[in-house]
Amino acid sequence: MAQPDWNSLIQQFDGSGVNALVLMGSYARGDAGPFSDVDLLRLIGEETSDLTNNLTGEGSYLIDDRLVTLSNADPAQVDAWFTEPNLAVSVVASLRDAQVLVERENAFAKVKERADTFVWDEAMQTKANAYASQEMVGWIEEAHKGLEGLRRMDIEEINIEQEVIGRLLNARFGLTHGLSHVVQVQHGIATNSDNAFYADVAEAVGLDSAWSRVRTVAFGVGLDGRTPTLREQVEAGLLLYVETAQLLRKAILPQHKPLIQRTVERINDYW
Repeated sequence: MAQPDWNSLIQQFDGSGVNALVLMGSYARGDAGPFSDVDLLRLIGEETSDLTNNLTGEGSYLIDDRLVTLSNADPAQVDAWFTEPNLAVSVVASLRDAQVLVERENAFAKVKERADTFVWDEAMQTKANAYASQEMVGWIEEAHKGLEGLRRMDIEEINIEQEVIGRLLNARFGLTHGLSHVVQVQHGIATNSDNAFYADVAEAVGLDSAWSRVRTVAFGVGLDGRTPTLREQVEAGLLLYVETAQLLRKAILPQHKPLIQRTVERINDYW
């Protein structure tokens, strides 16, 4: 597939109030494939946060049979990328790879300089610890869904209702993607692509660590050369909650410890 028509995209998405139009993602990194989407970031001023009628709104578009995704960021959103750890881990590295298509008054140059010089300091780590602690509480519901789904599966044995499967699928999501994101933020693991998320977090924690090994099963990647069953994936996800609580034990806030500890005890009682 030919390269996108950059001039055409600029004409469609540039306009009054746009300070910069920036290419992000795989096309910016140079590793795009035939099914890769074109990620565009548009920097706008505070006065154009609501966007005037001459600007195409953010969202997804099919242009020349190619998916184009457009997002807007005003100064407040840009500041959040560098002050909120859950955003910084996903955005800062991508900004370093970005390619500018349109720029006015060095708008993106200033953002890129912030990205290039960004340091994960003590203040960010304190915020990351608080975020991770709160998220560990938030994913307790998914741990309970997993435990209850497994209990109902044991009762129903062969004839498993769709509702039980739904519980287990909800649990699996929270106990895989959810817990992985918690660890990513608390460890300050920056990724330049959501496709690298799985590998980057595993490598940072340790590929041979108990956390990474049980996470592999929870994601359904493999178990003794075969694909784990849904039961095995959820059981591994529950164990991942226990391992995550241990991994982040020093980051857990006092007010959250009783809830998290009780959840760990309930999971351990399952076995």
